[in-house]
Amino acid sequence: MVKQKIDSSYTGSQIQVLEGLDPVRKRPGMYIGSTGYEGLHHLIKEIADNSIDEAIAGYATKIEVILREDGGVSVSDDGRGIPVDKLAKTGKSALETVLTVLHAGGKFGNGGYKVSSGLHGVGSSVVNALSNQLIAEVRKDHKLYRQEYAKGVPQSEVAVVGKSTKTGTTITFYPDETIFKETIEFDYKWVVNYIRHQAYLTKGVYVSVRDERTKEREAFYFEGGIQSYVKYLNVGKDVVTDDIFYVERQVEDSMVEVAVQYNETFVEIVKPFANNVLTMDGGTHLVGFRSALTRVINDYARKSGLLKEKEENLSGDDIREGLTAIILVKLPDPQFEGQTKNKLGNPEVRRYVEQVMNEYFSYYLEENPNVAKKIVGKALLAARARKAARAARDNVIRKGALDGMSLPGKLSDCSSKDPSESEIYIVEGDSAGGSAKSGRDSRTQAILPLRGKVLNVERARLDRMLGNNEIVSLIKALGVGISDQFDISGLRYHRIVIMTDADVDGSHIATLLITFLFRYMKEVVDGGYVYLAKPPLFLMRVGTKKHYAYSDEERDAIVDQLIADRRTKGVAIDETADRNKQAGITMLQRYKGLGEMDAEQLWETTMNPENRVLIQVKVEDAEKADAIFTKLMGDQVDLRKAFIQSRAKFVKVEELDI
Repeated sequence: MVKQKIDSSYTGSQIQVLEGLDPVRKRPGMYIGSTGYEGLHHLIKEIADNSIDEAIAGYATKIEVILREDGGVSVSDDGRGIPVDKLAKTGKSALETVLTVLHAGGKFGNGGYKVSSGLHGVGSSVVNALSNQLIAEVRKDHKLYRQEYAKGVPQSEVAVVGKSTKTGTTITFYPDETIFKETIEFDYKWVVNYIRHQAYLTKGVYVSVRDERTKEREAFYFEGGIQSYVKYLNVGKDVVTDDIFYVERQVEDSMVEVAVQYNETFVEIVKPFANNVLTMDGGTHLVGFRSALTRVINDYARKSGLLKEKEENLSGDDIREGLTAIILVKLPDPQFEGQTKNKLGNPEVRRYVEQVMNEYFSYYLEENPNVAKKIVGKALLAARARKAARAARDNVIRKGALDGMSLPGKLSDCSSKDPSESEIYIVEGDSAGGSAKSGRDSRTQAILPLRGKVLNVERARLDRMLGNNEIVSLIKALGVGISDQFDISGLRYHRIVIMTDADVDGSHIATLLITFLFRYMKEVVDGGYVYLAKPPLFLMRVGTKKHYAYSDEERDAIVDQLIADRRTKGVAIDETADRNKQAGITMLQRYKGLGEMDAEQLWETTMNPENRVLIQVKVEDAEKADAIFTKLMGDQVDLRKAFIQSRAKFVKVEELDI
């Protein structure tokens, strides 16, 4: 739990200045990644990270983010308050220095922070430079200090504007619309997600988000910290054991915190953090964790006789099947690879994590033999499945797939060998597959018809999955391989279009295919290569002209427009008569499936790049996607039932497909 410290010695002398601010407005992307949606929200992260650093250091217990009605954002904490005394080196107050000079902050000196999550100390000044207006308020020494800025330029000196019995900092900023041309509107859900993660990673700190625009509000407080995080990630999954392994230990000048729990799925979810920053590409802390976990479980399995003398060691993949873990290291000088901090490079951290895991996870297994037996048993089962999968995989995946040597017989490939212009339509049923094959552009469009519903891979291991003909055909056609042979560079098509009927069965088939791609070819989804085709629901004929509608609303809009057009031509319209007749519609057909369309209709409505409707499948929040797939495709019927019941009120009776 965070215990608030009192520190009156945090002064301007601890603020160290390295360089100026001029480049930020010229090249904002270098500092915040982009000037689009992600860059805009990165501003909040930069300011909030400073408050989180106060909490990590033990000086703050409450943090609040407010999305203001006037378009600004306020971030407040009850920490020490940014120093306001003058610096001899700059002749400016410490507050102004922090907000106007790059690489100026308590994260570089010896007396500010032992650990910090801020982006190399540039955060506050970058946000200031990219804001039309920024207002800094500091509660310190029983006084309330205030200073305003415009595009990084101070509009006044730091001034005492009142009294305060509390301590802390509030930064309010308004993004510059000339920089963020795409949008300056903040996304409440993004902010909630970010704040919730920070609450998990900083146990005992109270964090809240308030949206003045919609009156929404959420607050988080996790006494369990990363244990609570692991519990959250395993919601809806059958866990191997109810308890969670947890350890927090200091090694030299760093802190290592780990939480581990196994579930009955076949998916590994491990999230490594360094100073509260998610290092998506891993790094030395993840390497240390994995090597120690593999060593400790193999040692225990040998020692306890669960792994026989002649049996080979369990592999890391076997041991991590169904693993959910959070690794959080806090260190004084994190060496992140690249500006985006995706990978931790400190070599000593591997040793720290290995040391803690070797000692304390070994104790855990020794003291909980029933738990240890279940974990080893799951790994042994995974090892057997891996061997079976390897045998199955060797039978279905051959070298030379990219040259067409081992492509499935049912695939009608395109003639182009350039993946960037090639696309594959995964079509439901042979009938629709035949129409698609006849109507396609054979130079760039490949057709793969699938028969029936593919296997629900959420409930199946790789060995069983590779026994499914439809899944095997898809793996072969895409050319990226599977499991440890997966290689995104082998992708044969840069648009994978799932084309199914616009009914319940079609939606189910599409969901099964997306589940497979998300679980076993996630890089294909992350790369933006997966699309859903949107076939029309209605065909309307007016004389020799055809009109297609993709929804009930679009059908009604077309009818309205046809009636309006006839009215302008002087045709008398009877408002009480049948609307379709008044619109001049001679034939109205509702498609029940793709098989009802001939090749020409399928081309002009669903496959012609000039007028087709494709929906790109995106995974913006992997945690949320994982939870949804678990809920809808997993074994727990009650969760799925509750999900359906909670959304039943949004379904129109006339749209039900029974």
